[in-house]
Amino acid sequence: MSISNSAFAEQYRSVPWQIDFQKAGSPTAERLFEFHDLLLGIETVIVLFVMGLMAYIVVKFNSKANPTPSKTTHNSLLEVIWTVAPILILIVIAIPSLKLLYFIDRTDDPEMTIKVMGNQWYWTYSYPDHDDIEFDSYILDEDELEEGQPRLLSVDEPLVLPVGTNIRILQVSADVIHNFAVPSLGLKLDTSPGRTNETWVSINEPGDYYGMCSELCGVNHGYMPIHVIGLSKEDFATWVIEAKEEYAHNDNDGTDEPDTIKLASSLSQ
Repeated sequence: MSISNSAFAEQYRSVPWQIDFQKAGSPTAERLFEFHDLLLGIETVIVLFVMGLMAYIVVKFNSKANPTPSKTTHNSLLEVIWTVAPILILIVIAIPSLKLLYFIDRTDDPEMTIKVMGNQWYWTYSYPDHDDIEFDSYILDEDELEEGQPRLLSVDEPLVLPVGTNIRILQVSADVIHNFAVPSLGLKLDTSPGRTNETWVSINEPGDYYGMCSELCGVNHGYMPIHVIGLSKEDFATWVIEAKEEYAHNDNDGTDEPDTIKLASSLSQ
């Protein structure tokens, strides 16, 4: 199903020569990037301190400036400092790290649920809260791309989600281990066969968010991209009405349950 003007909406993806993170598009991504800045600051201070200390030692204690070397082998104060200081640094890192891991793990107040299934080599998306809308998402060939659609990241059926909504994401695999990763949304979690993994997302604003499988899942690993379209809640409600008609399906055995939902029946438990 095509989303009008989505190709010209703001795109959250990497660009040529980019060396920093993509723009954060969710609270999770914002916190991840802030934690990265904290770590970078700590690492910078440590590197500058060690380099300054080495420079001081080279100048102060070289053979020319210090022809008679000290024979000191122990200094209790220094030994306490270089033991305690790393412990304090690890505590400073551990506290926000554990808080962030807990925040990323799951949402206590999900407003809707999405099921993601990894396949060799495409994605299957299901909407259990919306009459089990379900569809497969395949990469677009170069001759199928329209203006504004990035090569190797565009798909025929993107995952459409409402903004400003706590969305629980349940993930499973139909074959091997895949990884559902959308950097600008702070999403990166394995889809494992025989196991349900859970994460969540709340999209800040409408736009196009791109990612890809980040697990070596086979020969076409590099050809199963992820395209998430964030819509306003009103536009999403309109899309759901259209999707229910377009993706209406019946199973070969006469039931309304799609095959891929059967494969992931444990997701709802």
